[in-house]
This record gives sequence, structure tokens and C-alpha cells, in this order.
Amino acid sequence: MKIILILLCLAPWSLSIAQSEQQFQDTNILRKAAEEFLMTQSTGFPGQISITIGKIDNRLKLPTCPNLSPFLLPGSKPWGKITMGLRCPLPTPWTIYVSAQIQISAEYYVTTTPLSQGQFIGATDIRKVIGDLSTLPVGVITNSTQAVGKSLITSLASGSVLRMDALKVSPVIQQGQSIKVVSTGPGFQVATEALALNNANEGQIAKAKTVSGQLVSGIARVGGIIDINF
Repeated sequence: MKIILILLCLAPWSLSIAQSEQQFQDTNILRKAAEEFLMTQSTGFPGQISITIGKIDNRLKLPTCPNLSPFLLPGSKPWGKITMGLRCPLPTPWTIYVSAQIQISAEYYVTTTPLSQGQFIGATDIRKVIGDLSTLPVGVITNSTQAVGKSLITSLASGSVLRMDALKVSPVIQQGQSIKVVSTGPGFQVATEALALNNANEGQIAKAKTVSGQLVSGIARVGGIIDINF
């Protein structure tokens, strides 16, 4: 009888501990939310995307959040080494920051010989290599058609990474322009109107704000189109 009484006394205490543990946010869920958010933000970039989320302290005692809201810091871009945030609006507001590494392994082009200012680029003047775009300057050329037949506005040494801003071209998307965002995936294609947030030459990353207020990024195409592939 004494043993039974002791177990009955311990049961409420054990239940209280279990309920207390359930009130704290699972850090694995935080990591998953951060990774899914960054994968969405990186949609439309050429190549293979690899995302690594930094360590989240398991000692954090954050109240469980039913509606996590990941976000990028102002001025941040979804590639390379970044710091992003995870916010809980309700019922108990809190915000934490985590580090992340976004690598984009893709093909890009470099020069095979020294090229002079004003020279028109031929097919044999460039060659394809593979590397992490997140470590390279913005506007790296990832398709030979972006460069062949165009002239240079600056001289380049042999082996130089070829960038759109080295070519004499007109932007296909201009900031403030009304454009079309075309999202394509297995078995579907959706187009929506948007407002361009930056200038972009063909093949460069362009950002836009849709009529619903969503911020998107993708590859700039001729005709005022941002191409996003899922």
C-alpha cells in the first residue's frame, strides 16, 4: 500500500515536468524553418543550392511558437555567409538570430586569353568552369549566349571571371518597371505581375515585389520577365 501511495504522489510531479518541457520550442523545428525559408529565398538561382544552418543553442528556453516567421536582415542577400532571424509574433513574442551558409554550385565563364576594351567576344575567347557563385561578384555570366557577340567596356586578363557589367549591354529589366514573374515547375507554370526592384541585364539576378506584396528573385530575361524555376 505504501508503494502505491508513493507512485500516486510522484505521478502529478512527473506530469508537471513533461508539460513544462513541452512548453519550450524544439530547436530542430527552428533549424528546419530556417532552412526551408532560405531554400525558398534562393529559388531561381542557377545550379545546385546547399544550405547549412549554424548551431542553435539547445539551452535556449523559448516558449513554443505555433507560427514561426523567418526573415533576412535589411540589406542581406540569400547567398554566402549570412545571419538571419526567426521571430515569434504570438502568443509570447521573441526573436533569435542564427548564422547560415548558402552555397550555389553552378557553371560560369572565364576568359581564355587577354581581351581588350572594345573587343567583341568570340566563342573561343571564353570557357566554362564550375564553382561556388556565392563567393563571386554579382552578375557572373552563367550562359555563353550572354557574352558571345558582345563588346567589352574594359580590358580583361586571361582567366578573368566574366561579368555582365564588363559588357556593353542594355538592362532587360529596369528598377520601377512593371514586369512579369514566371514560375515554372514540374507540370505547372504560373505568371504574375510585379514591380522590379533593381536593374538587371539578361541572366542576372533580378528582384521584384508582386501585387500581393511578396518579394521574389529570379533570372532576368528579355521582355521584362523574371524566370523562377522550382
